[in-house]
Amino acid sequence: MDSAAKPTIVLVHGAFAESSSWNGVIAALLDDGHPVIAVANPLRGVAFDADYLRGVLAGIDGDVICVGHSYGGIVITNGAAGNGNVKALVYIGAFAPDRGESAADLANRYEGSTLGETLAPVKLPDGGTDLYIRQDRYHAQFAADSPAREAAVMAVTQRPIVESALAEPSGEPAWKTIPSWFLIGGKDKNIPAAAQRFMAERAGSRRTVELPEGSHSVGIPEAAAVADLVREAAASTP
Repeated sequence: MDSAAKPTIVLVHGAFAESSSWNGVIAALLDDGHPVIAVANPLRGVAFDADYLRGVLAGIDGDVICVGHSYGGIVITNGAAGNGNVKALVYIGAFAPDRGESAADLANRYEGSTLGETLAPVKLPDGGTDLYIRQDRYHAQFAADSPAREAAVMAVTQRPIVESALAEPSGEPAWKTIPSWFLIGGKDKNIPAAAQRFMAERAGSRRTVELPEGSHSVGIPEAAAVADLVREAAASTP
């Protein structure tokens, strides 16, 4: 496959992160000749964020592979639905909800999430609430497999999610019609690994990779494993 024929890789970050969290993955995919877009996920709500992703996808010619981390998995599940150019979905420590499910539903389906006790709320002018992870809890909660210094920078640059997004129900899922791949961190404290295994099995994952020591942001220290899974997804779809 020449570079002109390679699908565009669209990377969607989740809450408490931002687009640079994909830097290691981006570098590897650019080296392969893939066009890459790291979406600045608004984190304003499932429907809003999915519509934003649809707008990004509408501007891309040719085949697309959508990759979502954490809440970004909900965004690709909704935003890629019905788009014939999206050939694969890759979930990295991510939610893959069915219709009517929310992030809160899935995170609490199995024991192990300690996110709630680490959150710092910020009241918004419209009466809503933004949520951050407290900086002093960020390393242990979100990025335990990254060096402490790197996690400290991530804590400072994290982008908040509006609280209501976590309870907003998902729509008809793209994974029912688009093949999917999953990568799971075995020590994820945001979305328990058991919940991710459940979602991967339900979605009919083509391949599920579990890294036993991986945190919620496993894709940062394990960017090579993420890139390999994306390559596999890109090569396995027509």
